[in-house]
Amino acid sequence: MKIGTHIFLMGLLLCTGIILPVPVNAQGWPDGETILRKMDENMVSENQVVETTMIVHGRRGSRTMTARSWIRGEEASFSEYLSPAREKGTKMLKLEDALWIYSPSTDRVIQIAGHMLRQSVMGSDLSYEDMTENQDFYSIYDASVVAEETLMERDCWVVQMDAVVEDVAYHKRKVWVDKERFIPLREERFAKSGKLLKTTEMVDVFQVEGRWYPKKMIFKDVLKKGKGTEYIIDSIQFDEDIPELLFTKASLRK
Repeated sequence: MKIGTHIFLMGLLLCTGIILPVPVNAQGWPDGETILRKMDENMVSENQVVETTMIVHGRRGSRTMTARSWIRGEEASFSEYLSPAREKGTKMLKLEDALWIYSPSTDRVIQIAGHMLRQSVMGSDLSYEDMTENQDFYSIYDASVVAEETLMERDCWVVQMDAVVEDVAYHKRKVWVDKERFIPLREERFAKSGKLLKTTEMVDVFQVEGRWYPKKMIFKDVLKKGKGTEYIIDSIQFDEDIPELLFTKASLRK
């Protein structure tokens, strides 16, 4: 489960100590790809083990689910739901762009593909497509800084991302990036028509192992009624040893 983000060019040339120039535009702003890379440097690690709480605020009330996830880079993840009782034991395996789900109630493994990827995950404001999208944004989007704004009392770069390929869930994205901590505080995702589809807000962040990381996020599918979905990072460990066997379909039934 993993929530997607990006990076900056290195400030020093290793082994020589030479300072590298940071590309800027006519306004003196850094280029968009530089900011995306700095975000990745802050957010992405080789392996992660994460425990999360997801609170889905629907029209008729709220539901709370907890899960543990093991994540390998951007290409593989394995998640197991711990609560509530009716969801406990449900498992998800992502390998590249493929996704499988195991349901203990039916003892079946189902691959989620095609139009099913657009369905909601556990009734939340996140789709399966959101969970499996390719995070290699550099080959999918052109990014540029379009403004400087203050958000949540933080100075931010506003980065606009325009898709350069057709087969993409969101043809345009707009991200508010904290200038100092290089963490995305808000994101808006748009359809090809320009219609706003989803928003994400980081309402709380924390520092762990020298990184700034989201603590609490609110996802909102603007086409749905309800107050959105809260996603809370309860704990996270970076660069943990994870058995390779975990990222196999055989692990779904264990």
